[in-house]
Amino acid sequence: MDNYGIDCFKAVTGEVCAISRDIAKHYFKKSASDLSLQLKSDASPVTIADLTIEEKIRKLITGKFPEHGIIGEEQGAFNEKAEWIWTVDPIDGTKSFITGVPLFTTLLALSYQGNPIAGLIYQPILDELVWGDTQSTFFNGKKTQMRERAKLAEATLLTTDIAHIREYHSFKNFEGLIQKTRFTRTWGDGYGYLLLATGNADIMIDPVMNPWDLLALIPVIQGAGGIISSWDGNAASTGKSIVAANKDLHPLVIQQLNLSDGYGVSP
Repeated sequence: MDNYGIDCFKAVTGEVCAISRDIAKHYFKKSASDLSLQLKSDASPVTIADLTIEEKIRKLITGKFPEHGIIGEEQGAFNEKAEWIWTVDPIDGTKSFITGVPLFTTLLALSYQGNPIAGLIYQPILDELVWGDTQSTFFNGKKTQMRERAKLAEATLLTTDIAHIREYHSFKNFEGLIQKTRFTRTWGDGYGYLLLATGNADIMIDPVMNPWDLLALIPVIQGAGGIISSWDGNAASTGKSIVAANKDLHPLVIQQLNLSDGYGVSP
């Protein structure tokens, strides 16, 4: 494989960010009618911005790498049995986007034989880009690392949607984690992982995820020195949930979230 995959990824990064920036800025804070806002079968929103960003990114990638496959949130899979697969979430955090909150992101991952080897998280309104290759992570061109905190009591905990935790996992365990951390905020979706990778938060949990939501996050968090897994501590790439934190906090978070009594882990 050598550096082929990383070179491919770098070859499209600038153009992907430009596509996201131009389209997102054009539609940001527009009315629901201007956004052509619709609800999908799972009741999640989709806009013309989501569709247009994904369409243009897909066209860019297939033009440069016609032998590669693509999986996108809005337009499904193309050549999904290829060794190299790109995964696209054009607007991760559409609920934030349609309410004028600049915490949505564009996510892009490149996987080789099912393993994500590079990923980016881009916030187009703030023009913030974090990308990683599992070994290193960069924020707007400079190497970045997760901050080191050994105690839960000093940690900032982030999540996307607290209601989903109650729906899919033990809410009592989550409440126990809240009690043992310093701050809890819903600065979620892909932007929460950008905050972790740049040393501005410590723990990010998402109780339910799709491949286009999670694959880009794995190389970013790993490259920034963190651990990223499913809710039960297994491999993130094959799971349907995410727990991300530094190497000291991650096992404590996993223990707390999977306790039988909800409150037994020490800070």
